[in-house]
Amino acid sequence: MTIAWVFPGQGSQKLGMADLVLSIDGAHERFQLASRILGRDLLAICQKENTEGNAVLDLNDTRNTQLALFVIESLLLDELKKQGSEASIVAGHSLGEIVALYAAEVFDLPTALNLLKSRSELMASAGVGAMTAILGFDQHQLFELVEQTDNVVIANDNSSDQVVLSGSKSALDLVAKKVTCKRCVPLKVSGAFHSPFMKEPADAFAREIDQITFKNAIWPVLSNSDPTPETDAIKLKMRLKQQMTSGVRWRETMEVINSKKIQLLLEIGPGKVLSGLAKRSLEEVEIKQISSSNDLGNYID
Repeated sequence: MTIAWVFPGQGSQKLGMADLVLSIDGAHERFQLASRILGRDLLAICQKENTEGNAVLDLNDTRNTQLALFVIESLLLDELKKQGSEASIVAGHSLGEIVALYAAEVFDLPTALNLLKSRSELMASAGVGAMTAILGFDQHQLFELVEQTDNVVIANDNSSDQVVLSGSKSALDLVAKKVTCKRCVPLKVSGAFHSPFMKEPADAFAREIDQITFKNAIWPVLSNSDPTPETDAIKLKMRLKQQMTSGVRWRETMEVINSKKIQLLLEIGPGKVLSGLAKRSLEEVEIKQISSSNDLGNYID
């Protein structure tokens, strides 16, 4: 059976998600490692909620979210490997690309955690621009508006009826007023991610990536900046360096998965965001979610 493993990014996190994976061997140790690197108790951030709702704010802080999602997704994928499961191709949405590279054994666990600590801190400190989700739109009209408007780009091309724009607030407001759509939803983020506005943090992140030795991937990886199957370490490194300033080409990623005659798509991680997007474009592909140790027990490759 041909299988795609896909890994979600920010927006999939939820309080209590760690409880669903703590029965996996090594789960506590992995949270402890991530907490040492992060400098905060990551497991407590995922698990606990107080009356003031501070835990929600902590989990949704990108500096915590990115490492939390990685730990959970990596625990699930590593357990799948222990069970003898293999992927035919892997991909991840935004931070999920780093999970996909880890799954394909391009770099090891500590490297991935340190990369995400750096990435999340750089993104949190960006402080420039904003993002808006556009739902139910005319694709030709929207793309034309973006082309004609300065300081706005398509950050996440998720599907034929869902995109996320990045840019200056004034440019986003202008597009939102002109576009014919079902909904425009401003996102609560600290900057215009996946856009040229991220050049400074992207340059800093690229310098850190340059210090790391990438290995050739054991499975083809579909990168956000170039969703064509790739295993070459040098090319995968180059693509990751481009990720912060380029859009997430998820609609094209699904088209590639469809063209490769994938029979089963596994979304590995909390939530069903990527599964929902896949169902709109992959009519002949079986779609399943692996978000807990119970799912692992019920899954047979």
